[in-house]
Amino acid sequence: MKLRHVQATRYVTPLREGGSLPAIVEGDDSGLYVLKFHGAGQGPKVLVAELICGELARAAGLPVPEIVTMELDPDLARTEPDPEIQQLIKASGGLNLALDYLPGSVTFDPLADRPDAALASAIVWFDAYVTNIDRTPRNANMLMWHHNLWLIDHGAALYFHHGWREGADRSADAFPAIKEHVLLQFADDLRAADSRLSQRLTPSLIADVVASVPDVWLTVNSPFASAERARAAYVQHLTRRLSAPRVFAEEAIRARDALI
Repeated sequence: MKLRHVQATRYVTPLREGGSLPAIVEGDDSGLYVLKFHGAGQGPKVLVAELICGELARAAGLPVPEIVTMELDPDLARTEPDPEIQQLIKASGGLNLALDYLPGSVTFDPLADRPDAALASAIVWFDAYVTNIDRTPRNANMLMWHHNLWLIDHGAALYFHHGWREGADRSADAFPAIKEHVLLQFADDLRAADSRLSQRLTPSLIADVVASVPDVWLTVNSPFASAERARAAYVQHLTRRLSAPRVFAEEAIRARDALI
C-alpha cells in the first residue's frame, strides 16, 4: 500500500493537549491535517506505531482519519513566536506523519456516547492486539464527528518497540492493561470480534501495511541493522500475535467478564 504524500505549507496552531505538541497544519492540497512530528518526544517510533496501527485498524473496518506522510520545511519555524514550537519544527524537517483533521469533532464521552457492542468489541480487541495503552477514561483518544466515532492517536501502541532487542519475541504477551479500556464496558461481543478480525488481518495485509513505513523512521535508534530487518521483525511480531491461542484476546474477555 502507498500513502498519499503532502507538503506542509502553513503551521496553523498547536494542539497542546497532546504530550508531543502535535499541530494543525495546512497542506499543499488546501486540506487541514493534524501533524505528528518525528522530532518530538520519543521520536519516529511514535510515527511507526501511528502508521502501522492506524492502517491495520482501517483494514479491520475501524474508523480512522486518512493518514498521510507530510514533508515539513523547517523554514516554517520563522513565523512562529513560541521558541518551543520553533525548536520542534526545526527538529522535524523532512518526513513526518499527519492525519486528516476532523473540524468540529469533540472528544468521546463514555457517559454521553454509547457505541454499539460490535464496534466497541472490535476496538477493544484491536487495542489489545496492538498493545495500545492509551485508550482509557482519562484519555480516550477517540472523537465523535457527525455522530460517528473515530479513532485517533495510536502513537503509544506497540510500546514494546521502545526497548526492543533483535531476536526478542513479545508476540505471546498478554495485555493486562486492557482492563482500563474506556470501551470495555460496552464490549460484550469480544469472541465474535476475535473470530472476525483475526481472519481479516492476514499475513499479506500486515506485510503490505508495514512496507509503507518509510525507511528513515525505522533506522533511528534501532536495534536492527537495516530498515528491512526492522520491517521483518514487525511483520513477524504482528503475524505471530494472531496465532491461536490468542492470549491477548482471552485477557480482554476475562477483563470484560470481571465487570459483570
